[in-house]
Amino acid sequence: MAKVTPGEFFRQVRVEGSKVVWPTRRETVTTGIMVAIMTSILAIFFFGVDAMFSAIVQFLLGLLAK
Repeated sequence: MAKVTPGEFFRQVRVEGSKVVWPTRRETVTTGIMVAIMTSILAIFFFGVDAMFSAIVQFLLGLLAK
């Protein structure tokens, strides 16, 4: 691996940073809304699955208690 001087390193960082394509405000807001929607859907789904398994376990434990 070649040694790079600090000045050359920062020049390369600036060149690579200029290649970055930043999302627009609209893309960022749209992506944020989609993340919130998907997170909510998954939370509801996993809540339902957890409630179902809880009910099954409670039922099975109830059978053992009799």
